[in-house]
Amino acid sequence: MSRLSMLLRASTLAFALPVCAIAQAADPIVVKFSHVVAEKTPKGQAALKFKELAEAKLPGKVRVEVYPSSQLFGDGKELEALLLGDVQLIAPSLSKFDRYTKKLQVFDLPFLFSDLDAVERFQAGPAGQSLLDAMKSKNLKGLAYWHNGTKQLSTDKDQLKRPEDVKGLKFRIQSSDVLEAQFRALGANPQKMAFSEVYQALQTGVVDGQENTWSNIYSQKFHEVQKSIAVTDHGLVEYLVVTNAKWWDRLPADIRKGLAEAMAEATRYGNGKAAELNAAARTKIEAAGKARIVALTAEDKAAWQKAMAPVWKKFEGGIGRDLIDAALKANNK
Repeated sequence: MSRLSMLLRASTLAFALPVCAIAQAADPIVVKFSHVVAEKTPKGQAALKFKELAEAKLPGKVRVEVYPSSQLFGDGKELEALLLGDVQLIAPSLSKFDRYTKKLQVFDLPFLFSDLDAVERFQAGPAGQSLLDAMKSKNLKGLAYWHNGTKQLSTDKDQLKRPEDVKGLKFRIQSSDVLEAQFRALGANPQKMAFSEVYQALQTGVVDGQENTWSNIYSQKFHEVQKSIAVTDHGLVEYLVVTNAKWWDRLPADIRKGLAEAMAEATRYGNGKAAELNAAARTKIEAAGKARIVALTAEDKAAWQKAMAPVWKKFEGGIGRDLIDAALKANNK
C-alpha cells in the first residue's frame, strides 16, 4: 500500500469513527417492562399508557417494551430478573415484597381499608410515600402504586357465605406470609403458586379456590372453573411499580425526569380505570352464568372479619403500629 493510500485510509477512519460513535449514542434506551397479567386488566392498561407517554415525552431517546401475561418472566422470577438487569420495570403485587421489607405487609392485612379511596389517601400521604424507598438498600426503588381492586373469594363448592364454608379447602395464594396466615386463621390450607399456574390448578382440583379481583378472575377465566364467588372485599390486589435503583440513579437527568412524569400520568390513568374495569368484569362474569356470585349480609361479613382478626396481631410487630394507624386514619374522609 502506497504512503498516499495509507494517509487516505487513516483520514477516512478518523472521520468514520466519530460518526459511528454519534450513531451509537443516539440509540434509544430500551426499557423492558415485564408483568404477569393480561393487557385488558388495570395493570395491563397502565403499562401500555406508560409506554405511550414515555415514548412521546422522550422521542428517539427511549423505547419501552411491554411484556404482559408472563411472556418474559413469571411472578416467581421477575424480581430476580430486575435485580440482574434483565428487565428495567416490573409491577408485582405488594404481597411479593415481604422478603425485602416487612413494612409493605400492611397492604395484605385483611379488612384494613374501607375502600380504594382510603388506600389512595394512605399511599399519597407521608407514610405511604416513605414506603417507596423502604427497599432501596436492597437495590429496589418504588416508583408508583397501581390499583387493581379489592379481592373476592371463590371456590369450586356450592356453599360460600361464612368462614366455616372454607374450612379444610385448599386455596391458591401469592407468596405472602400474611396471606398464608389469613387462610390458616380460616382453617383452610394455603398453597403458594405462580399466577400463570392458577387456572389449571383450579380446573384439575389441585386447589379448591383462590382470591382475586374481578378483572383478574375474568381475564384469567377463573370463573369458568369455580362454582361460587363470594363478594367479600376482604383484601387488596395492589401493585408497586419498581425499578433497579442503581439503574434508575444512573440514567441521564432528562431521561429520569421524563420517565417519572410518564409514570405519574400513567398511574393516574390506570388507577382511574381500575374501578371501571372491575365493574365491567363483574358484569361479564354474571352474564357468563358459570360461577354464582354470592352477596354477603353485614352479619356474614362480620363473621369473616372476626375470623381473620388474629392476623393483625401476628404481624403488627414487623409492620409497625404507626403504619397500621396511618392506614386506619386514611379510612376517615
